[in-house]
Amino acid sequence: MPNQDDWKRVAIALGSNLGDSYTILETAIENLVQIPGIILEARSSWYQTKAIGPPQPDYLNGCVILQVEIAPYLLLATLLEIETKFGRVRKERWGPRTLDLDLLLYDDLILDTPKLQIPHPRMRERAFVLVPLAEIAPNWVDPVSGRSILELRKDIDCSEVHLLKNV
Repeated sequence: MPNQDDWKRVAIALGSNLGDSYTILETAIENLVQIPGIILEARSSWYQTKAIGPPQPDYLNGCVILQVEIAPYLLLATLLEIETKFGRVRKERWGPRTLDLDLLLYDDLILDTPKLQIPHPRMRERAFVLVPLAEIAPNWVDPVSGRSILELRKDIDCSEVHLLKNV
């Protein structure tokens, strides 16, 4: 594991509900770790979750913890580039997608700009993010609320998030 000061620990949420979601998500992780300056630290199981928004198929969701030596805005651009590579089209808010990559946490950075908010502004209310994130980073403290991921997960209804079996 890198220990230089310029390496940061980040959490990324992954989701897909169009196409072969399992293969898309697995391949997206492979794409991420092939980028110089990104090392995979941990990955969650995959979870099947009900979609938020307009009627659409269930999602597969998961999270990864990465070590990166990439600045937040460049990391965001990299995530958007990978989404596009997998056919992501942004037509409607909370619409179905082949791939969704969200930057959740970047060390203990708090950033609030029109292009990027860290921590992810809706992370604390989303079971499909907190369940897989708590699996791999239960003690990571959200710098806004001061609470651990595990504590945040205990405060929300997780009944629609189901561990994907037989993969």
